[in-house]
Amino acid sequence: MSLEELIAQADERGLAASGVACLDRCVPLLGGDDEALRPLWGTLAEGPDDGDWGEVLRQTREKLDAAAGEAAGGCAGEAAELARGMLATAPLDRSGPALRQWADGCSDGALRIHLLLDGAGDVDLDAARREGCADGLSPLLAAELRRQTAVLELVAAHGAAGLRSALEVSTEGRRVLRAAVSRRSRRDA
Repeated sequence: MSLEELIAQADERGLAASGVACLDRCVPLLGGDDEALRPLWGTLAEGPDDGDWGEVLRQTREKLDAAAGEAAGGCAGEAAELARGMLATAPLDRSGPALRQWADGCSDGALRIHLLLDGAGDVDLDAARREGCADGLSPLLAAELRRQTAVLELVAAHGAAGLRSALEVSTEGRRVLRAAVSRRSRRDA
């Protein structure tokens, strides 16, 4: 099933997990540490009307805004802006159409960030999301597409029990993105 189809069929937990996972992989661009989104992940185990999603989201934004400091220049700066946009547009209510729109936007934003950091040139991201095919994509971009798909599949198949595995997928992706940012900054220096 394609990434676009998985997002269209995801329930509220799956959508929230997808958005948080995309954002979590991009936390290095926001100056956050590896635990920055852990409280948001924790709210996903509860139903959308339970837990403190809105309050935890506000606190996470404040923490990451404080950590942001000076924006990086060049390509990393543009990627950081995309990541900040993902955080800024997260809905305070973990239900409804705004959540689906945010998850879709985070998916697109995370893929664009990986494309920028990879410097792979023109790629039809819409086609990659629609077809769910990583053929012809750079390794960094193909891996991000696979991670997004994996997170949605894990939560769809296992519900709250799939969150731990989804977090592991996201953690691996964060390490990869951090290495890509480091390589890019050394190359651009």
